[in-house]
Amino acid sequence: MKTILIILDSCGVGALPDAGLYDVEPGNTLGNLSRARGGLHVPLLESMGIGKIIPVQGVSDQVKAIGAYGKMASLTYGKDTTAGHWEMAGVLLERPFPTFPEGFPPSFVRAFEQAIGRGTLGNVVASGTAIIETLGQEHLETGFPIIYTSADSVFQIAAHEDIVPLQTLYDWCRTAREMLQGELGVGRVIARPFMGQPGSFKRTAHRHDFSLDPIKPTILDRMASAGRQVIAVGKIKDIFNNKGITSSKPSVSNADGIQKTLEAMDALKDGLIFVNLVDFDMLYGHRNNPQGYGDALEEADRLLVPLVKRCFDEDFMLIISADHGNDPTTADTDHNREYVPLLVCGKAVKADQNLGVRSSFADVAATLAQRHSIDYDGPGTGFYHEITL
Repeated sequence: MKTILIILDSCGVGALPDAGLYDVEPGNTLGNLSRARGGLHVPLLESMGIGKIIPVQGVSDQVKAIGAYGKMASLTYGKDTTAGHWEMAGVLLERPFPTFPEGFPPSFVRAFEQAIGRGTLGNVVASGTAIIETLGQEHLETGFPIIYTSADSVFQIAAHEDIVPLQTLYDWCRTAREMLQGELGVGRVIARPFMGQPGSFKRTAHRHDFSLDPIKPTILDRMASAGRQVIAVGKIKDIFNNKGITSSKPSVSNADGIQKTLEAMDALKDGLIFVNLVDFDMLYGHRNNPQGYGDALEEADRLLVPLVKRCFDEDFMLIISADHGNDPTTADTDHNREYVPLLVCGKAVKADQNLGVRSSFADVAATLAQRHSIDYDGPGTGFYHEITL
């Protein structure tokens, strides 16, 4: 059995009922960005039934979907990458990851500075692109890393690649990861290298995430332990801290991630390819750019055509979903607590099957267990037998 799970990072499809507890302004990422740019042209996603989930300008809701479609709610705490992916893999957070709207405690910052042997700049909530423009010159002059957070549970370290070698930056992140445990246990420590000169700084593709270990075994662990392949593409390896991963293919863009997925299909004999396409969130959602977000969706739609064809020709099952929302039309630049799309197709998947509103992202984990004959007692309700011929 061969399955591909692709996460369109942040491509939510409408506010969850509890969004008001999390969001400054509830989001509808896909619906709002489609209207903001005057429509979307995504014929592949349209054929899979994306327009039958929510209204999307430019996308028909009258097609006969080539597979199954629906949307999923989240049962876990939070609205971040780690929480969303872990729930998809069958692990619900028992408490939310901590956030630091006033910055990290001075005692931690002093200890971190002592551990890395130099001072730091920042320690504020900030946009990553804005803070390097604000503090970049001082960073060049002092060599002190820029530390910051956001509305999400993250500790981010920005440094210029000509000032701080990448391996040094990664070592600092590992140090922070070891220190940020317990009440300070953020979901991710993120390396944010950049290049350029004041006024034209640009973050590079050498970002690296350092996550906590999942709090319980995931469906990835169970599949790997049962001898199935689990091939991670993009930042999946980082999100799960390499737990339950049998091999990985890092990527530098959505296009590269799709190409790496096509390559992974050649290597997959029995198991899962788990893919994250991060550009939607990183480049467009967090920068309130609905035009760019839509352009990226249209590009991915084109590039996924040969992958979907192979799924029907070679009997792969493809699942496309998201991990949270990041509505580029809202006033803030943070993630949104949203439903996520659920699109499933493949040679053995029935056409035009409405999966409705699923109660948890963990339905994906339960479905993977059914398809790959894995013992599973975690959360979620599988839908594999509902949709297969």
